[in-house]
Amino acid sequence: AFVPEELAGFGLRSMHDWILTIATLARGDGSAAIAISMHLSTTRGLAALYRASETGSAPHLRAKTILEAVAKGEMLICSTTTERGTDNLHPLTEAVGTEAVGTEEGWRLNGMKNFVTMSPLATHVATNVRMRDADGDHIANVLLPMNTEGVQPQGDWDALGMRASGSQSVQFENCLVPHDALRKIGPWGTWSTPVLVNRTLANVPLVGAFLGIAEAAFQYALDGQVTAQADRGQVTAQADRGQVTAQSDKARPGVHHVLAEMEILLATAQSILARLGTKLDDFMAATNGGETATAAQGHELMKDYQSAKWVVNRNAIDIVSQAMDLSGGGGFLARNPLSRLYRDVRAGPFMQPYSPIDAREYMGKVLLGEHPET
Repeated sequence: AFVPEELAGFGLRSMHDWILTIATLARGDGSAAIAISMHLSTTRGLAALYRASETGSAPHLRAKTILEAVAKGEMLICSTTTERGTDNLHPLTEAVGTEAVGTEEGWRLNGMKNFVTMSPLATHVATNVRMRDADGDHIANVLLPMNTEGVQPQGDWDALGMRASGSQSVQFENCLVPHDALRKIGPWGTWSTPVLVNRTLANVPLVGAFLGIAEAAFQYALDGQVTAQADRGQVTAQADRGQVTAQSDKARPGVHHVLAEMEILLATAQSILARLGTKLDDFMAATNGGETATAAQGHELMKDYQSAKWVVNRNAIDIVSQAMDLSGGGGFLARNPLSRLYRDVRAGPFMQPYSPIDAREYMGKVLLGEHPET
């Protein structure tokens, strides 16, 4: 999707359309939606690098080679930033070279990443790492083949929901990383404009997956009530030998109220995410793809993302829960699609950044101009 048209791709650039794509896929399966979004987050960044780099330069040629392989179906990229016991700004997985300046052969990568979604299928993995050189301590991005010696998938994915996402852990043990496979993003341990922009752009579409789950649950609930009305009318007609009472095929008032509340919750979630998608597209156009953005703009963008994430995650959970209420005991059975939606929707809040525990503090600080550094 994000591969430029001259490299045989679709040339997608719109964040709004990316979000809509993921939401649409998630109506069918949330796991598939978040998995492909991981791939798209990497290819979007590579496409931006391709366009921003001088033609013929090393970054331009590397991005071009990768994007062409993606367009041919030869590369599928999983990505993650997650590590146990730390956060996105403080990756502990580290690329190390001799005397911390790199060796002629490249860097050696060691560490463990969690929630490496789609890794059982992927040909390559992209992740953020710590990298120290003569210029300082950095957050860097690395892209390497999954069959690199020392890349060790753990096969440990056993979760409440998103069971088909393949989000196992992956250990990197002394993996050789070529020099051109590593790219500095910003200083380690602090928010920088590139990290703010990249984290926002990569994670916003994932929120779309939970909107799609909510849309699916609402449709199941609505279809179920339509079917129930028809069934009630048929039963009453049989009981009365053709004499159907005026209220026999109508839902109870409580059903009307719940469906209306679900509609309001869904419309609110759709609206705030559509607003954010449009705002992101305007931001990208105004800042040359984020290249000229300021730290204040980056925090404003992250704040808006946190607001949308908060609303969509909470509303989606409520919508799926209400759909379960309307389904009765049938929704509690494993074979009912609502049982999967009920599990999958709970994955939204804990996705970083930020969890609900931390999001409001961050948003309040940004609103008061107290832009957090870490």
